[in-house]
Amino acid sequence: MEISPLTMNSYSMENRKMYQNWFNIADSDGDGRLTGKDAIEFFAMSNLSKAELKQVWEIADSKRQGFLGLKEFITSMQLLSLAQEGQELTSNLLKDTDHLEMLSPPSMEGLDTFVEKHKVPISNDHSEINGSTKTQTTSAKSLFSKKSKNKSITSFAAITSVVDGLKMLYNEKLKPLEATYLFNDFVSPALTSSDFDAKPMVMLLGQYSTGKTTFIKHLLQCNYPGAHIGPEPTTDKFIVVMSGPDERNIPGNSVAVHADMPFTGLTNFGGSFLSKFECAQMPHPLLEHITLVDTPGVLSGEKQRTQRSYDFTGVISWFAAKCDLILLLFDPHKLDISDEFKRVISSLRGHDDKIRVVLNKADQVDTQQLMRVYGALMWSLGKVLNTPEVARVYIGSFDQKPVIEAAVGPVGKELFEKEQDDLLQDLIDIPKKACDRRINEFVKRARAVKIHAYIISHLKREMPALMGKAKTQKKLIANLDNVFAKVQREFHLPEGDFPDVDQFKEVLARYNMDEFEKLKPKMIQTVDEMLGYGIPELLKNLRNLNE
Repeated sequence: MEISPLTMNSYSMENRKMYQNWFNIADSDGDGRLTGKDAIEFFAMSNLSKAELKQVWEIADSKRQGFLGLKEFITSMQLLSLAQEGQELTSNLLKDTDHLEMLSPPSMEGLDTFVEKHKVPISNDHSEINGSTKTQTTSAKSLFSKKSKNKSITSFAAITSVVDGLKMLYNEKLKPLEATYLFNDFVSPALTSSDFDAKPMVMLLGQYSTGKTTFIKHLLQCNYPGAHIGPEPTTDKFIVVMSGPDERNIPGNSVAVHADMPFTGLTNFGGSFLSKFECAQMPHPLLEHITLVDTPGVLSGEKQRTQRSYDFTGVISWFAAKCDLILLLFDPHKLDISDEFKRVISSLRGHDDKIRVVLNKADQVDTQQLMRVYGALMWSLGKVLNTPEVARVYIGSFDQKPVIEAAVGPVGKELFEKEQDDLLQDLIDIPKKACDRRINEFVKRARAVKIHAYIISHLKREMPALMGKAKTQKKLIANLDNVFAKVQREFHLPEGDFPDVDQFKEVLARYNMDEFEKLKPKMIQTVDEMLGYGIPELLKNLRNLNE
Protein backbone atom coordinates (compact mmCIF):
# COMPACT_ATOMS: atom_id res chain seq x y z
CA MET A 1 0.00 0.00 0.00
CA GLU A 2 1.43 3.35 -1.01
CA ILE A 3 1.54 6.04 1.69
CA SER A 4 0.22 9.42 0.60
CA PRO A 5 2.44 12.52 0.99
CA LEU A 6 -0.17 14.01 3.36
CA THR A 7 0.02 10.99 5.67
CA MET A 8 3.82 11.02 5.49
CA ASN A 9 4.02 14.71 6.41
CA SER A 10 1.60 14.23 9.31
CA TYR A 11 3.59 11.26 10.62
CA SER A 12 6.86 13.18 10.19
CA MET A 13 5.54 16.21 12.09
CA GLU A 14 4.42 14.04 15.01
CA ASN A 15 7.89 12.46 15.18
CA ARG A 16 9.62 15.82 15.05
CA LYS A 17 7.43 17.15 17.83
CA MET A 18 8.34 14.13 19.96
CA TYR A 19 12.05 14.50 19.14
CA GLN A 20 11.88 18.19 20.11
CA ASN A 21 10.58 17.20 23.55
CA TRP A 22 13.18 14.46 23.89
CA PHE A 23 15.87 16.98 23.01
CA ASN A 24 14.61 19.34 25.72
CA ILE A 25 14.75 16.44 28.17
CA ALA A 26 18.29 15.39 27.22
CA ASP A 27 19.68 18.95 27.14
CA SER A 28 20.41 19.40 30.86
CA ASP A 29 21.71 22.99 30.44
CA GLY A 30 18.77 24.10 28.30
CA ASP A 31 21.05 25.94 25.86
CA GLY A 32 20.07 24.05 22.72
CA ARG A 33 23.27 22.01 22.63
CA LEU A 34 23.51 18.38 23.63
CA THR A 35 27.02 17.63 24.91
CA GLY A 36 28.71 14.25 24.81
CA LYS A 37 28.12 13.69 28.53
CA ASP A 38 24.36 14.23 28.23
CA ALA A 39 24.20 12.19 25.02
CA ILE A 40 25.89 9.18 26.65
CA GLU A 41 23.28 9.14 29.41
CA PHE A 42 20.32 9.63 27.07
CA PHE A 43 21.42 7.31 24.25
CA ALA A 44 22.17 4.51 26.72
CA MET A 45 18.42 4.03 27.20
CA SER A 46 18.30 2.51 23.70
CA ASN A 47 20.18 -0.55 25.08
CA LEU A 48 22.56 -0.55 22.10
CA SER A 49 26.24 -1.45 22.46
CA LYS A 50 28.85 1.19 23.17
CA ALA A 51 30.36 0.63 19.71
CA GLU A 52 26.98 1.29 18.07
CA LEU A 53 26.42 4.44 20.14
CA LYS A 54 29.87 5.69 19.15
CA GLN A 55 28.97 5.15 15.50
CA VAL A 56 25.69 7.06 15.98
CA TRP A 57 27.58 10.02 17.45
CA GLU A 58 30.23 10.04 14.72
CA ILE A 59 27.63 10.10 11.93
CA ALA A 60 25.35 12.65 13.63
CA ASP A 61 28.22 14.98 14.65
CA SER A 62 29.63 15.05 11.11
CA LYS A 63 30.95 18.61 11.58
CA ARG A 64 32.89 17.51 14.70
CA GLN A 65 31.48 20.34 16.83
CA GLY A 66 31.55 18.29 20.03
CA PHE A 67 27.81 18.76 20.56
CA LEU A 68 24.48 18.04 18.84
CA GLY A 69 21.90 20.63 17.87
CA LEU A 70 18.25 19.67 17.32
CA LYS A 71 18.86 18.71 13.68
CA GLU A 72 21.78 16.42 14.59
CA PHE A 73 19.80 15.01 17.54
CA ILE A 74 16.94 14.01 15.21
CA THR A 75 19.49 12.34 12.94
CA SER A 76 20.88 10.41 15.92
CA MET A 77 17.39 9.25 16.93
CA GLN A 78 16.75 7.98 13.41
CA LEU A 79 20.07 6.13 13.50
CA LEU A 80 19.14 4.56 16.84
CA SER A 81 15.91 3.30 15.25
CA LEU A 82 17.84 1.79 12.34
CA ALA A 83 20.35 0.17 14.70
CA GLN A 84 17.52 -1.34 16.75
CA GLU A 85 16.18 -2.80 13.49
CA GLY A 86 19.54 -4.52 13.05
CA GLN A 87 20.85 -2.38 10.19
CA GLU A 88 24.56 -1.60 9.86
CA LEU A 89 25.14 2.10 10.53
CA THR A 90 26.76 4.15 7.75
CA SER A 91 26.43 7.75 6.62
CA ASN A 92 24.84 6.51 3.38
CA LEU A 93 21.67 5.66 5.34
CA LEU A 94 20.95 9.39 5.68
CA LYS A 95 20.49 9.75 1.90
CA ASP A 96 17.13 7.93 1.96
CA THR A 97 15.20 10.82 3.52
CA ASP A 98 11.74 9.42 2.80
CA HIS A 99 12.52 6.22 4.68
CA LEU A 100 14.00 8.18 7.60
CA GLU A 101 10.90 10.36 7.89
CA MET A 102 8.68 7.25 8.19
CA LEU A 103 10.84 5.54 10.82
CA SER A 104 9.23 4.90 14.18
CA PRO A 105 11.05 6.59 17.09
CA PRO A 106 13.55 4.33 18.86
CA SER A 107 12.54 2.44 21.98
CA MET A 108 14.03 4.26 24.97
CA GLU A 109 13.81 2.08 28.08
CA GLY A 110 13.35 3.99 31.33
CA LEU A 111 12.58 7.37 29.75
CA ASP A 112 9.82 8.13 32.27
CA THR A 113 12.21 7.45 35.16
CA PHE A 114 14.85 9.63 33.47
CA VAL A 115 12.41 12.57 33.32
CA GLU A 116 11.45 12.18 36.99
CA LYS A 117 15.09 11.84 38.06
CA HIS A 118 16.22 15.01 36.30
CA LYS A 119 12.97 16.96 36.80
CA VAL A 120 13.38 18.39 33.31
CA PRO A 121 11.05 21.30 32.41
CA ILE A 122 9.25 20.82 29.07
CA SER A 123 8.23 23.78 26.94
CA ASN A 124 4.71 22.40 26.31
CA ASP A 125 2.25 21.57 29.07
CA HIS A 126 1.46 18.28 27.34
CA SER A 127 4.38 16.43 25.75
CA GLU A 128 4.68 13.05 24.16
CA ILE A 129 7.13 10.58 25.68
CA ASN A 130 7.46 7.17 24.00
CA GLY A 131 4.04 7.74 22.45
CA SER A 132 2.24 8.56 25.72
CA THR A 133 1.18 11.97 26.99
CA LYS A 134 2.80 13.33 30.14
CA THR A 135 2.02 16.52 32.00
CA GLN A 136 5.07 18.57 33.03
CA THR A 137 5.19 21.68 35.21
CA THR A 138 7.79 24.39 34.79
CA SER A 139 8.76 26.68 37.66
CA ALA A 140 11.05 29.70 37.69
CA LYS A 141 12.90 28.19 40.65
CA SER A 142 13.93 25.14 38.63
CA LEU A 143 15.38 27.34 35.88
CA PHE A 144 17.49 29.42 38.27
CA SER A 145 18.60 26.81 40.77
CA LYS A 146 21.71 27.10 42.91
CA LYS A 147 23.34 24.41 40.79
CA SER A 148 23.02 26.47 37.60
CA LYS A 149 24.47 29.55 39.34
CA ASN A 150 27.50 27.58 40.48
CA LYS A 151 28.00 26.35 36.93
CA SER A 152 28.42 29.90 35.62
CA ILE A 153 31.20 30.53 38.16
CA THR A 154 33.19 27.45 37.17
CA SER A 155 35.47 28.07 34.18
CA PHE A 156 34.03 25.64 31.64
CA ALA A 157 30.64 24.90 33.17
CA ALA A 158 28.72 27.06 30.68
CA ILE A 159 30.80 25.90 27.71
CA THR A 160 29.12 23.34 25.47
CA SER A 161 31.71 22.89 22.70
CA VAL A 162 35.47 22.93 22.24
CA VAL A 163 35.18 25.92 19.90
CA ASP A 164 33.30 27.98 22.51
CA GLY A 165 35.92 27.00 25.08
CA LEU A 166 38.74 28.17 22.79
CA LYS A 167 36.91 31.47 22.27
CA MET A 168 36.74 31.99 26.01
CA LEU A 169 40.40 31.08 26.55
CA TYR A 170 41.47 33.38 23.73
CA ASN A 171 39.53 36.42 24.94
CA GLU A 172 40.44 35.96 28.60
CA LYS A 173 43.99 34.60 28.48
CA LEU A 174 45.71 35.12 25.13
CA LYS A 175 44.24 38.27 23.60
CA PRO A 176 45.50 40.60 26.38
CA LEU A 177 49.08 39.38 25.77
CA GLU A 178 48.67 39.93 22.02
CA ALA A 179 47.45 43.49 22.52
CA THR A 180 50.18 44.38 25.05
CA TYR A 181 53.06 43.35 22.78
CA LEU A 182 51.54 44.36 19.39
CA PHE A 183 51.36 40.79 18.09
CA ASN A 184 48.39 41.73 15.89
CA ASP A 185 50.48 44.38 14.07
CA PHE A 186 53.57 42.21 13.60
CA VAL A 187 52.20 38.73 12.90
CA SER A 188 48.45 38.18 12.70
CA PRO A 189 45.28 40.25 13.30
CA ALA A 190 43.23 39.52 16.41
CA LEU A 191 40.86 36.58 16.06
CA THR A 192 37.12 37.17 15.91
CA SER A 193 34.21 34.90 16.69
CA SER A 194 33.80 34.16 12.96
CA ASP A 195 37.40 32.88 12.81
CA PHE A 196 36.54 30.18 15.33
CA ASP A 197 33.18 29.31 13.76
CA ALA A 198 34.38 29.22 10.14
CA LYS A 199 34.18 26.02 8.12
CA PRO A 200 37.47 24.26 7.30
CA MET A 201 39.23 25.79 4.28
CA VAL A 202 41.22 24.22 1.44
CA MET A 203 43.53 26.49 -0.61
CA LEU A 204 44.78 25.61 -4.09
CA LEU A 205 48.14 27.02 -5.24
CA GLY A 206 50.08 26.62 -8.46
CA GLN A 207 51.29 28.32 -11.61
CA TYR A 208 48.73 29.32 -14.20
CA SER A 209 46.96 26.55 -16.13
CA THR A 210 47.88 23.78 -13.70
CA GLY A 211 44.20 22.95 -13.20
CA LYS A 212 43.25 24.70 -9.92
CA THR A 213 39.82 25.87 -11.07
CA THR A 214 39.28 22.59 -12.94
CA PHE A 215 40.06 20.69 -9.74
CA ILE A 216 37.36 22.65 -7.90
CA LYS A 217 34.96 21.90 -10.75
CA HIS A 218 35.87 18.20 -10.38
CA LEU A 219 35.01 18.30 -6.67
CA LEU A 220 31.74 20.19 -7.11
CA GLN A 221 30.78 18.44 -10.37
CA CYS A 222 29.89 21.90 -11.69
CA ASN A 223 31.35 25.37 -12.16
CA TYR A 224 31.16 27.86 -9.31
CA PRO A 225 29.75 31.36 -10.08
CA GLY A 226 32.27 33.38 -12.08
CA ALA A 227 34.65 30.46 -12.80
CA HIS A 228 36.70 30.60 -15.99
CA ILE A 229 38.80 27.74 -17.33
CA GLY A 230 41.30 28.01 -20.17
CA PRO A 231 44.91 27.39 -21.22
CA GLU A 232 45.83 31.01 -20.53
CA PRO A 233 45.85 32.73 -17.06
CA THR A 234 42.10 32.99 -16.38
CA THR A 235 41.76 33.32 -12.59
CA ASP A 236 43.23 36.71 -11.69
CA LYS A 237 41.58 36.96 -8.26
CA PHE A 238 41.51 35.22 -4.93
CA ILE A 239 38.08 33.58 -4.98
CA VAL A 240 36.60 32.00 -1.86
CA VAL A 241 34.00 29.39 -2.87
CA MET A 242 31.58 28.82 -0.01
CA SER A 243 28.04 27.73 0.77
CA GLY A 244 25.20 30.18 0.28
CA PRO A 245 21.42 30.28 -0.30
CA ASP A 246 21.82 31.09 -4.00
CA GLU A 247 24.47 31.55 -6.68
CA ARG A 248 26.12 34.95 -6.50
CA ASN A 249 29.45 36.79 -6.35
CA ILE A 250 30.24 39.19 -3.51
CA PRO A 251 32.97 41.85 -4.06
CA GLY A 252 36.02 41.74 -1.81
CA ASN A 253 35.34 45.03 0.00
CA SER A 254 31.94 43.73 1.12
CA VAL A 255 33.36 40.33 2.15
CA ALA A 256 36.15 41.88 4.24
CA VAL A 257 33.75 43.88 6.41
CA HIS A 258 31.18 41.07 6.79
CA ALA A 259 31.11 40.19 10.50
CA ASP A 260 29.94 36.61 9.88
CA MET A 261 32.85 35.82 7.53
CA PRO A 262 36.41 35.14 8.73
CA PHE A 263 38.05 37.55 6.27
CA THR A 264 38.15 40.86 8.17
CA GLY A 265 41.94 40.56 8.55
CA LEU A 266 42.34 40.97 4.78
CA THR A 267 41.56 44.69 5.07
CA ASN A 268 45.22 45.13 6.13
CA PHE A 269 46.30 44.40 2.53
CA GLY A 270 44.49 47.49 1.24
CA GLY A 271 42.05 48.33 -1.49
CA SER A 272 44.36 47.11 -4.27
CA PHE A 273 44.07 43.58 -2.96
CA LEU A 274 40.37 43.76 -2.12
CA SER A 275 39.65 44.66 -5.75
CA LYS A 276 41.28 41.31 -6.62
CA PHE A 277 39.30 39.36 -4.03
CA GLU A 278 35.74 38.05 -4.11
CA CYS A 279 33.46 35.40 -2.65
CA ALA A 280 31.48 32.97 -4.84
CA GLN A 281 28.47 31.52 -3.02
CA MET A 282 26.32 28.62 -4.13
CA PRO A 283 24.15 25.92 -2.52
CA HIS A 284 26.14 22.67 -2.56
CA PRO A 285 26.35 19.74 -0.08
CA LEU A 286 30.18 19.72 -0.13
CA LEU A 287 30.38 23.45 0.64
CA GLU A 288 28.27 22.92 3.76
CA HIS A 289 31.34 21.23 5.25
CA ILE A 290 34.38 22.93 3.65
CA THR A 291 35.28 26.21 1.93
CA LEU A 292 37.53 26.25 -1.15
CA VAL A 293 40.01 29.03 -1.99
CA ASP A 294 40.96 29.46 -5.66
CA THR A 295 44.08 31.60 -6.21
CA PRO A 296 45.64 33.44 -9.18
CA GLY A 297 48.31 31.51 -11.06
CA VAL A 298 51.82 32.11 -9.74
CA LEU A 299 53.84 33.89 -12.44
CA SER A 300 57.50 33.50 -13.34
CA GLY A 301 60.06 36.25 -13.70
CA GLU A 302 60.82 39.36 -11.66
CA LYS A 303 59.00 41.66 -14.08
CA GLN A 304 55.64 39.96 -13.62
CA ARG A 305 56.04 39.94 -9.86
CA THR A 306 56.57 43.68 -9.62
CA GLN A 307 53.37 44.31 -11.61
CA ARG A 308 51.24 43.03 -8.73
CA SER A 309 49.65 45.92 -6.88
CA TYR A 310 49.46 44.08 -3.55
CA ASP A 311 51.55 41.78 -1.33
CA PHE A 312 50.80 38.47 -3.06
CA THR A 313 53.08 36.42 -0.80
CA GLY A 314 51.65 38.09 2.31
CA VAL A 315 48.09 37.20 1.27
CA ILE A 316 49.11 33.58 0.65
CA SER A 317 50.70 33.47 4.11
CA TRP A 318 47.50 34.87 5.68
CA PHE A 319 45.33 32.26 4.00
CA ALA A 320 47.81 29.48 4.86
CA ALA A 321 47.37 30.23 8.56
CA LYS A 322 43.58 29.97 8.20
CA CYS A 323 43.43 26.91 5.94
CA ASP A 324 43.21 23.28 6.98
CA LEU A 325 44.75 21.93 3.77
CA ILE A 326 46.99 23.47 1.09
CA LEU A 327 47.17 21.80 -2.33
CA LEU A 328 50.19 22.64 -4.51
CA LEU A 329 49.27 21.77 -8.11
CA PHE A 330 51.87 21.02 -10.79
CA ASP A 331 51.62 20.35 -14.51
CA PRO A 332 53.98 17.69 -16.02
CA HIS A 333 54.99 20.26 -18.65
CA LYS A 334 55.61 23.08 -16.10
CA LEU A 335 57.85 21.62 -13.40
CA ASP A 336 60.09 24.68 -13.14
CA ILE A 337 59.59 26.48 -9.83
CA SER A 338 59.82 30.22 -10.51
CA ASP A 339 61.22 32.83 -8.13
CA GLU A 340 57.75 33.93 -7.10
CA PHE A 341 56.65 30.32 -6.56
CA LYS A 342 59.70 29.80 -4.31
CA ARG A 343 58.68 32.84 -2.26
CA VAL A 344 55.11 31.54 -2.08
CA ILE A 345 56.23 28.10 -0.89
CA SER A 346 58.62 29.73 1.62
CA SER A 347 55.69 31.75 3.00
CA LEU A 348 54.04 28.44 3.93
CA ARG A 349 56.71 27.88 6.57
CA GLY A 350 55.21 26.51 9.76
CA HIS A 351 52.31 24.90 7.88
CA ASP A 352 54.18 21.93 6.42
CA ASP A 353 51.66 19.47 7.88
CA LYS A 354 48.91 21.04 5.75
CA ILE A 355 50.71 20.82 2.40
CA ARG A 356 49.80 18.18 -0.20
CA VAL A 357 51.35 18.12 -3.68
CA VAL A 358 49.22 17.21 -6.71
CA LEU A 359 50.79 16.27 -10.05
CA ASN A 360 47.80 17.06 -12.22
CA LYS A 361 47.23 16.27 -15.93
CA ALA A 362 49.46 13.21 -15.57
CA ASP A 363 47.47 11.46 -18.33
CA GLN A 364 49.21 13.76 -20.83
CA VAL A 365 52.47 11.75 -20.53
CA ASP A 366 53.18 8.03 -20.88
CA THR A 367 54.36 5.76 -18.05
CA GLN A 368 58.09 6.17 -18.73
CA GLN A 369 57.82 9.97 -18.91
CA LEU A 370 55.68 10.00 -15.79
CA MET A 371 58.45 8.26 -13.79
CA ARG A 372 60.95 10.89 -14.93
CA VAL A 373 58.54 13.75 -14.25
CA TYR A 374 57.83 12.42 -10.75
CA GLY A 375 61.55 12.19 -9.97
CA ALA A 376 62.21 15.70 -11.29
CA LEU A 377 59.33 17.11 -9.24
CA MET A 378 60.56 15.48 -6.03
CA TRP A 379 64.07 16.84 -6.65
CA SER A 380 62.77 20.37 -7.25
CA LEU A 381 60.52 20.29 -4.18
CA GLY A 382 63.34 18.98 -1.99
CA LYS A 383 65.40 22.08 -2.79
CA VAL A 384 62.52 24.50 -2.15
CA LEU A 385 60.87 22.91 0.91
CA ASN A 386 64.32 22.34 2.46
CA THR A 387 63.18 19.47 4.68
CA PRO A 388 64.42 15.87 4.89
CA GLU A 389 60.85 14.55 4.87
CA VAL A 390 59.41 13.56 1.52
CA ALA A 391 56.25 15.50 0.58
CA ARG A 392 53.15 13.45 -0.25
CA VAL A 393 52.55 13.69 -4.00
CA TYR A 394 49.24 12.65 -5.53
CA ILE A 395 49.27 11.70 -9.22
CA GLY A 396 46.20 11.94 -11.40
CA SER A 397 44.09 13.86 -13.86
CA PHE A 398 41.43 15.79 -11.98
CA ASP A 399 38.97 16.92 -14.59
CA GLN A 400 35.49 15.96 -15.68
CA LYS A 401 36.46 13.37 -18.28
CA PRO A 402 37.30 9.83 -17.09
CA VAL A 403 40.84 8.47 -17.36
CA ILE A 404 41.10 6.57 -20.65
CA GLU A 405 42.89 3.24 -20.31
CA ALA A 406 44.07 3.33 -23.94
CA ALA A 407 45.99 6.55 -23.22
CA VAL A 408 47.71 5.60 -19.96
CA GLY A 409 47.58 1.80 -19.96
CA PRO A 410 45.92 -0.54 -17.42
CA VAL A 411 48.60 0.11 -14.76
CA GLY A 412 48.34 3.88 -15.18
CA LYS A 413 44.55 3.85 -15.03
CA GLU A 414 44.56 1.83 -11.79
CA LEU A 415 47.26 4.08 -10.30
CA PHE A 416 45.33 7.25 -11.17
CA GLU A 417 42.11 5.94 -9.67
CA LYS A 418 43.82 4.90 -6.42
CA GLU A 419 45.63 8.24 -6.15
CA GLN A 420 42.40 10.16 -6.76
CA ASP A 421 40.61 8.09 -4.13
CA ASP A 422 43.41 8.80 -1.61
CA LEU A 423 43.27 12.54 -2.25
CA LEU A 424 39.49 12.68 -2.07
CA GLN A 425 39.62 10.72 1.20
CA ASP A 426 42.06 13.31 2.53
CA LEU A 427 39.50 15.99 1.68
CA ILE A 428 36.61 14.01 3.17
CA ASP A 429 38.51 13.68 6.45
CA ILE A 430 38.95 17.45 6.82
CA PRO A 431 35.60 18.17 8.59
CA LYS A 432 36.22 15.22 10.95
CA LYS A 433 39.59 16.69 11.95
CA ALA A 434 38.43 20.32 12.04
CA CYS A 435 38.17 20.48 15.83
CA ASP A 436 41.63 18.95 16.31
CA ARG A 437 43.03 21.35 13.73
CA ARG A 438 41.58 24.36 15.55
CA ILE A 439 43.15 23.23 18.81
CA ASN A 440 46.46 22.69 17.03
CA GLU A 441 46.37 26.16 15.42
CA PHE A 442 45.36 27.76 18.72
CA VAL A 443 48.31 26.19 20.54
CA LYS A 444 50.68 27.25 17.73
CA ARG A 445 49.38 30.80 17.98
CA ALA A 446 49.77 30.86 21.76
CA ARG A 447 53.40 29.74 21.49
CA ALA A 448 54.07 32.35 18.80
CA VAL A 449 52.54 35.08 20.98
CA LYS A 450 54.77 34.08 23.91
CA ILE A 451 57.93 34.23 21.79
CA HIS A 452 56.83 37.56 20.33
CA ALA A 453 56.34 38.96 23.84
CA TYR A 454 59.85 37.83 24.84
CA ILE A 455 61.37 39.47 21.73
CA ILE A 456 59.53 42.80 22.16
CA SER A 457 60.32 43.02 25.89
CA HIS A 458 63.98 42.16 25.22
CA LEU A 459 64.22 44.99 22.65
CA LYS A 460 62.69 47.37 25.20
CA ARG A 461 65.23 46.26 27.82
CA GLU A 462 68.17 46.89 25.44
CA MET A 463 67.14 50.51 24.83
CA PRO A 464 69.13 53.15 26.78
CA ALA A 465 67.42 55.30 29.39
CA LEU A 466 68.48 58.69 28.00
CA MET A 467 70.99 59.16 25.16
CA GLY A 468 71.57 57.34 21.88
CA LYS A 469 68.13 55.75 21.46
CA ALA A 470 67.98 56.13 17.67
CA LYS A 471 71.48 54.69 17.22
CA THR A 472 70.73 51.74 19.51
CA GLN A 473 67.45 50.96 17.73
CA LYS A 474 69.21 50.97 14.35
CA LYS A 475 71.88 48.61 15.71
CA LEU A 476 69.31 46.22 17.22
CA ILE A 477 67.41 46.00 13.92
CA ALA A 478 70.62 45.34 11.98
CA ASN A 479 71.61 42.56 14.42
CA LEU A 480 68.14 41.07 14.88
CA ASP A 481 69.56 37.58 14.27
CA ASN A 482 71.67 37.93 17.41
CA VAL A 483 68.68 39.30 19.35
CA PHE A 484 66.66 36.21 18.44
CA ALA A 485 69.54 33.96 19.48
CA LYS A 486 69.83 35.73 22.88
CA VAL A 487 66.10 35.42 23.56
CA GLN A 488 66.17 31.76 22.56
CA ARG A 489 69.02 30.96 24.95
CA GLU A 490 67.66 33.04 27.82
CA PHE A 491 64.19 31.48 27.84
CA HIS A 492 65.08 28.04 26.36
CA LEU A 493 62.76 28.43 23.38
CA PRO A 494 62.71 26.23 20.24
CA GLU A 495 64.40 27.90 17.27
CA GLY A 496 61.77 26.68 14.81
CA ASP A 497 59.04 28.72 16.54
CA PHE A 498 60.75 32.08 15.91
CA PRO A 499 59.34 34.39 13.19
CA ASP A 500 61.03 35.21 9.90
CA VAL A 501 63.85 37.70 10.60
CA ASP A 502 63.49 39.78 7.42
CA GLN A 503 59.73 40.17 7.80
CA PHE A 504 60.12 41.09 11.47
CA LYS A 505 62.76 43.72 10.58
CA GLU A 506 60.44 45.31 8.04
CA VAL A 507 57.62 45.79 10.55
CA LEU A 508 59.97 46.70 13.42
CA ALA A 509 61.37 49.68 11.51
CA ARG A 510 57.98 51.42 11.79
CA TYR A 511 57.99 51.46 15.61
CA ASN A 512 59.79 53.27 18.38
CA MET A 513 61.25 50.49 20.57
CA ASP A 514 61.38 52.81 23.58
CA GLU A 515 57.57 52.70 23.68
CA PHE A 516 57.45 48.90 23.89
CA GLU A 517 56.24 47.23 27.10
CA LYS A 518 58.57 45.57 29.57
CA LEU A 519 58.18 41.86 30.27
CA LYS A 520 55.16 41.07 32.41
CA PRO A 521 55.76 37.60 33.90
CA LYS A 522 52.17 37.28 35.18
CA MET A 523 50.75 37.57 31.67
CA ILE A 524 53.21 34.97 30.40
CA GLN A 525 52.31 32.71 33.32
CA THR A 526 48.62 33.05 32.47
CA VAL A 527 49.27 31.76 28.94
CA ASP A 528 51.49 28.95 30.31
CA GLU A 529 48.69 27.88 32.64
CA MET A 530 46.24 27.99 29.74
CA LEU A 531 48.47 25.69 27.68
CA GLY A 532 49.34 23.39 30.57
CA TYR A 533 45.98 23.17 32.34
CA GLY A 534 43.25 25.19 30.61
CA ILE A 535 43.16 23.42 27.24
CA PRO A 536 43.56 19.88 28.71
CA GLU A 537 40.77 20.66 31.20
CA LEU A 538 38.56 21.93 28.38
CA LEU A 539 39.05 18.74 26.39
CA LYS A 540 38.49 16.61 29.48
CA ASN A 541 35.22 18.34 30.35
CA LEU A 542 33.92 18.09 26.80
CA ARG A 543 34.96 14.54 25.99
CA ASN A 544 32.30 12.84 23.90
CA LEU A 545 31.42 9.42 22.60
CA ASN A 546 34.45 9.40 20.30
CA GLU A 547 36.72 8.92 23.31
